[in-house]
Amino acid sequence: MSASQYLNKIGTIIKEIETQGLGSIQEGAKRMAASIAAGRAVYYFGSGHSVLPALDVFPRYGSFVGLQPVHDPRLMWFNVIGPGGTPELLWIERQEGYIPNVLRYYNLDSRDTMIVFSHGGVNAAPVEMALEAKKRGLSVIGITSLANRQQITPTHSSEKALADVADVAIDNGAPPQDSLISLPGWEEPVAAASTVTAIVISMALVAETAAQLSAQGVHVPTFISPNVLLDPDHNAKVYDHYREFRRKIL
Repeated sequence: MSASQYLNKIGTIIKEIETQGLGSIQEGAKRMAASIAAGRAVYYFGSGHSVLPALDVFPRYGSFVGLQPVHDPRLMWFNVIGPGGTPELLWIERQEGYIPNVLRYYNLDSRDTMIVFSHGGVNAAPVEMALEAKKRGLSVIGITSLANRQQITPTHSSEKALADVADVAIDNGAPPQDSLISLPGWEEPVAAASTVTAIVISMALVAETAAQLSAQGVHVPTFISPNVLLDPDHNAKVYDHYREFRRKIL
């Protein structure tokens, strides 16, 4: 069954991330923990489908104050075609010079960390986000396909891909074509991997960052599911802490 085949393949990739990528995840978490312990931010950015891990990280149950998504609706899709559609999004994320406008009203600090998601790692948006963050002295973590980097020549004028710019490059483990399943009589492979693995890596970073902060005696307010809350006001208090955090980093 193709469903079973997909689950087996995605499970194998996740296991490879655990065995081969754990050191990079720990190094990335070290940088994230340093930013949060300093009262600063860990920014998350992606465009296209790579926006999904950034949307997933905060606010959500089990994530904590200090994790800050960078969203631009023009780099997300709200439709298949037409206004907010994918053809327009795909065109914008390939145009150089757009990302500095996205960051114009973010007060990035050298104590911050920037996490950039991009399976391909060569479009202008993720490459320029990493370059702009490095220009401002931030630590940059890139979550991307290293197999893709080996096959594709960078198209950005810097001649760099995301993996080349990042201080810590974490392999998402997905193959260059992303999709995992080939079927008889069906020319194109189906069932993509990179969103699953990117979110797995993202949550591994969250877990390791919290562990490193805890070891330092640092606790950060964390969302909890309302189904298990002992204090009904807990999550409202988390939002209050987040408001204070936002005031500090703006």
